Amino acid sequence: MLDFTWKVFTQTGNIETYLLLKELENAGQLDERTEENNQLEQSDGEISYEN
Repeated sequence: MLDFTWKVFTQTGNIETYLLLKELENAGQLDERTEENNQLEQSDGEISYEN
């Protein structure tokens, strides 16, 4: 989706398309952070004895 949005922006120069691209990128970063936080919460309190 990001590649398509970037391609449309580069071909048209439409600033709204660029802003959409940035929104999609930011949403993806938030999704990654949420996933990391969920993993940390799930493992909270668990002790790992891996060496």
